[in-house]
Amino acid sequence: MKNSKELIALLNLEDLGNHNFSGNSVTIGSPFVFGGQVLAQAVNAAYRTIPEDKILHSLHSYFLEAGDLTIPINFNVQEVRNGGSFSTRRVTASQNDKIIFILAASFHRKEDGFEHQVALEPGIKQPEELLSWDDMLEQFGDFLPKSMKYFLSIERPIEFKPVRIPNPLQPENLPPNEQVWFRLKGEKQEMTFRVKQEILTYISDYNVLNAAFNPNASKYNFGNTQTASLDHSMWFFRDFDFDDWMLFSAESPNAFGARGLSKGNIFTRDGQLIASFAQEGLLRPKKR
Repeated sequence: MKNSKELIALLNLEDLGNHNFSGNSVTIGSPFVFGGQVLAQAVNAAYRTIPEDKILHSLHSYFLEAGDLTIPINFNVQEVRNGGSFSTRRVTASQNDKIIFILAASFHRKEDGFEHQVALEPGIKQPEELLSWDDMLEQFGDFLPKSMKYFLSIERPIEFKPVRIPNPLQPENLPPNEQVWFRLKGEKQEMTFRVKQEILTYISDYNVLNAAFNPNASKYNFGNTQTASLDHSMWFFRDFDFDDWMLFSAESPNAFGARGLSKGNIFTRDGQLIASFAQEGLLRPKKR
């Protein structure tokens, strides 16, 4: 995928009838289906059963099995509840009759109420000061480990600019946090709030476990550690546009027992909090 138009097409599932849908996969460099993809496709499936006056406000999910990139994923939506203000959906994703993922999602009719939010960290480096993944590949590709060079060479519909770039040739332990600016590639698309939420869900599974990895980065890396998303939750707050850079800001309060927890927020460049997220992931050192 090269741009947002191709990403939107990937996330827009085929309707098979009776609340059943089907979608295909595109690799992001892993031999298995990207968790953010199945997350966002499940949101697309759930939204297809929701009236127009309700929007997604929260989701909670579990990754049960690694997805096969070569065969379609089937999504089944169950209408758990249809209330006046809230509706709830349960989505199961399966391949070869085996469930690989489950999602619970809640949708809310827009209402007025009280408001507050945490602030964007002051003094954070702006995107213009930073290198993108594409810049890093171009400038340092000949010096990068083969696995990292391959990962950075995959075409993506999103441009990422990490605030802090670790040196893969001199790994060191880092604070338990990760901040990455991101924006969509390609021409601007007219999008409904629903489509924007699907895309943001897709993006939210990138970079999230780095915060849990960083405190032990001198010893462990993605080459000698088995990693996988175990669960993923999101809460959506405000409408937004993909016209400018946005900030993904994560912190990790704990890693223990081959699992690491990351949580954080997603802001617009002008400091509007649009979503929060949490994920626990597998961080299992490989035995030699």
